Amino acid sequence: MALIIYGSAMSRAYRVIWMAKELGIPYEQVSLDVRKGETRTPEYLKINPNGHIPAIRDGDLILWESMAINLYLAKKHGGPLAPSSPAEEARAIMWSFWAISELEDPTVTLIQQSFGMPIESARVDRAKDLLKQPLGVLDAALAASPFLLGSRFTVADLNVASVVAGLALAKYDLSPWPKLTAWLSGCTARRAFAEARGAPPA
Repeated sequence: MALIIYGSAMSRAYRVIWMAKELGIPYEQVSLDVRKGETRTPEYLKINPNGHIPAIRDGDLILWESMAINLYLAKKHGGPLAPSSPAEEARAIMWSFWAISELEDPTVTLIQQSFGMPIESARVDRAKDLLKQPLGVLDAALAASPFLLGSRFTVADLNVASVVAGLALAKYDLSPWPKLTAWLSGCTARRAFAEARGAPPA
């Protein structure tokens, strides 16, 4: 049975689609429209009782949470995207959790504001301020090595870049962090990223 990915390319599911394309694994995508309540149907709540996307079904295994899904897929399918040691695996988990806890909430605020959603200006300003310190942390890490686990692109880079790419979408100025900016450009220039976003590959 092929991997089933629940969610659209315009949601957090895109990072799972990106991973599947990087790994070259076959999958079936089931698009769900949150605005139409499609993630709250009894059928989908059996997949993810939280009513969120993405989720996957891989044989008998059901997983939610995009970062956990990608770490699982990397470990299962191996290759250069997978951690090569327990230390690398721990660091991949660390960076994935870090992206969610330090970056994602303020990034989502700025994306929503860029799409014209009514967001209080004080909340937007706070989101911009909250991002400065963690973006500095990421820039410093990328000054020490070209990728988060060393010399190669891995699931750690994919997971973190999938969040940071939202800042580019929101036209947030990343120029104060040149190492981060160059790294993000490289990550989003990958063919699998363009395909996951539904754009023609470069």
